[in-house]
Amino acid sequence: MNSKVQSLKDFLAGQGRIALVEVAGTKGSTPREKGAFMLVSREATFGTIGGGQLEYMAIDKARQMVASSFHRKLEGKEARVEVDEVCATLDVPLGPEIGQCCGGRVEVLIRLVDSALAAELVSAAEVEEAHLPHVYIFGGGHVGQALASTIALLPVHGVVIETRAEALQGMPETVETRLTPMPEAEVRNAPAGTAFAILTHDHALDFLIVAEALKRDDAAYVGMIGSKTKKATFRNWFLKSADGSDAEFARLVTPIGGDAVKDKRPQVIAALAAAEIMTALVSHNTAPNADRPHDREMAG
Repeated sequence: MNSKVQSLKDFLAGQGRIALVEVAGTKGSTPREKGAFMLVSREATFGTIGGGQLEYMAIDKARQMVASSFHRKLEGKEARVEVDEVCATLDVPLGPEIGQCCGGRVEVLIRLVDSALAAELVSAAEVEEAHLPHVYIFGGGHVGQALASTIALLPVHGVVIETRAEALQGMPETVETRLTPMPEAEVRNAPAGTAFAILTHDHALDFLIVAEALKRDDAAYVGMIGSKTKKATFRNWFLKSADGSDAEFARLVTPIGGDAVKDKRPQVIAALAAAEIMTALVSHNTAPNADRPHDREMAG
């Protein structure tokens, strides 16, 4: 598994001189929130502050700053001999004059990245990653693969759990994979606030996993792929044979992704399910008494 933190470390290590572009303040409607950031080198970028002309202006200024700094060897040591700017601020109104009509205003802070700032960025990213909500996907079939690829793009810690080794092949590198003969045990050990998406190759296995997930009253989401008939069959089994209750059953979302869109292609189901899962995670994390991730702090 290649974490997003590792991707950040790789960029910092492999791009030479880099500038940090950070949203330092906002007023009104803006593409990104305060604290959003991106990294800019001569040839590449990492992250985004919202795109559009605002981002292009910031990238251009950052690259000017990167280009104006260079190093030379001095007595066997790396020594900076010229830096025209190490810090700059852009105060940009998001109006028609720059081709963005958000209507707000953004203050952007641009700084050259030194070793201390690089370490700070990595530390903040590690804290953020440690507090990402978890999404457990049970099943690595066509829909499981598509859902894993979709959540790999989202700010979550994705985990795909399978009983078949071959079904875990080809998963996105930022998604964790677990091979186990007892997937229901993974439910019991999951962190509070986890979202569970159950879509294995076996209905009986689905039922077993869902029953375990519904016992977790701290789960953010419990969803199962299926039809009205599968839902009714599960309800009958859950109430009569699994000591389940109507209140627990009412928390089950099935079919995942809803039934408003009549399209059964795996990628479509995955997109709808991912939106449903993210909505549930946000709702759970903003509920009273919910455990919330630590805010990322970055020194000014």
